[in-house]
Amino acid sequence: MDHGRGLIGVDWEERVNFDRLRKSRIEKVRKAVQDSGVDLLLTFRLENIRYATALRTHDWPQAHFGMAALAITSKSQEFLYTLDYYHVKARSPWLWSSLAEDAKGEPVTSRGLETETGSTVWAQDVLKRCKELDIKVKRVAVDMYSPGLAYALPRVFKGAEFVNGQDVMIKARAIKTPDEILCLKIAYDMTMSGMYEAREFLKPGVRECEVLAVAFKRFYDLAGEWTQCANIVCSGPYTAPYRRFTSDRIIADGDPVIIDIGSRFNGYWGDYTRTWICGDKAPSKELVKLHMRAYDGLKRAQKAIKPGATTEEVALACGEEQILNHSLGHGIGVGANDVPFIGIYPGVTGKDARKLEVGMVFSIEPYCGKPGVGGIRLEDNFVVTEDGCECISAGTPFEPRLMK
Repeated sequence: MDHGRGLIGVDWEERVNFDRLRKSRIEKVRKAVQDSGVDLLLTFRLENIRYATALRTHDWPQAHFGMAALAITSKSQEFLYTLDYYHVKARSPWLWSSLAEDAKGEPVTSRGLETETGSTVWAQDVLKRCKELDIKVKRVAVDMYSPGLAYALPRVFKGAEFVNGQDVMIKARAIKTPDEILCLKIAYDMTMSGMYEAREFLKPGVRECEVLAVAFKRFYDLAGEWTQCANIVCSGPYTAPYRRFTSDRIIADGDPVIIDIGSRFNGYWGDYTRTWICGDKAPSKELVKLHMRAYDGLKRAQKAIKPGATTEEVALACGEEQILNHSLGHGIGVGANDVPFIGIYPGVTGKDARKLEVGMVFSIEPYCGKPGVGGIRLEDNFVVTEDGCECISAGTPFEPRLMK
């Protein structure tokens, strides 16, 4: 049953249970650490820290070492280093036992991780805490390195084996719980609202950036935390070849307009795409054919999604001609571009193709374009279910003038 998709807590139905969500996520992370045979997992990616701790911090559009760092031990004890220490101390009681403090009860900084000295001092603090837990650190998983960390970690954790920490986190994050799936559905609903606002505003004479601003305003009106990326409003000749960003171009009557946007709800991302026709001018027959190629490819891929199928099989079902530069889709969760990756490039095909499992969530986004005619991008989000898949983004129809 599909319910609970409101944006506030209520007393008359079950919605996202955030206490259950936090507990289930850290339990999954701890299990992944145990199953991976590591003594220590060091995480610096903010999406991984958010997943394990529910720490919402100051997001940046690039890797930012030092905003927060998390050490997860094999003894189910975490140590959180964060610039938001005082905020957490005041408002996040589930994290109080994890906060890294010195002997005086003051926060230990997570800053300096871009440098060799700062990384060394921080790693020494982590090692000291591991020794207090009687953990002999022989195997360390790290999800991301700065040059400073690459220098310091093997020197502080002498003789330890270092492995891919992102793989450990993905073991925890790849399969979504019902609460996570509901968060993703709400993120889609918020994104859908922005899409409809942008579509309503779209008319000849407005600029691409104005269309995107309307969607962004709607996201933030709905208390969206951020946007999935810079987001894309691309029109006219820029749809083929496809330009994947928004500009100040003035949109003309009859232009195809690709809108690829996503809001965020409590750490979980929305992300889907439609191609619209601006104004009253009818699209060309060639453009309709391109749209139907992309649409049919999307539907073939959707039909191929089921437990046990591989990501490569889904990509090939769409058809190579509808796959832009070998990449067809990506996972969605607390990571906006995540496992499972769908495509026909090295690392996701053959032995590296991933088998789909119930609870995986990802996008499929075919593209068809021809310079002088226009380009079509479509994208839907899918949850793998016991008997196939559910399309999260089914609430937004396709441009009727492009359907045949």
